[in-house]
Amino acid sequence: MLNIGEMAPDFELPDQNGEMHRLSDYRGQRVILYFYPKDNTSGCTKQACGFGELYPQFREKGAVVLGVSKDSVASHKKFEQNYGLPFTLLSDVEKTVITAYDCWKEKKNYGKVSMGVVRTTYLIDENGVIVKAMDKVKAAENPAQMLGLL
Repeated sequence: MLNIGEMAPDFELPDQNGEMHRLSDYRGQRVILYFYPKDNTSGCTKQACGFGELYPQFREKGAVVLGVSKDSVASHKKFEQNYGLPFTLLSDVEKTVITAYDCWKEKKNYGKVSMGVVRTTYLIDENGVIVKAMDKVKAAENPAQMLGLL
């Protein structure tokens, strides 16, 4: 996990509509950058819908939400449409940003070891500095936790 007080690494990734986004595009706003394993799975859906429900409150507090997974642009579009998600989903099929933010790790599930995205959320301030970093977050609780931090 990256350290609090560090500059968040800049990146450029496509969203669910194929439009490119850079982290630096959001300077002047607080950014909730969350990494999740897979679109349309139980935990990831709970987390995304939680962020979606609270999104107006995040915007009132001057924050944006960016979700990142290794799913394709098309998968993100379907995920957005299935649940009416009002925020940006970024596709990192090459795992370059996932790796840069130290979210690609060994995971153990029922004794089986594999590599995958560890659910991680960063709060980045208006200047691009990491002010909070949380790994192994609980999907259903994470949106409210992040809103509380704002």
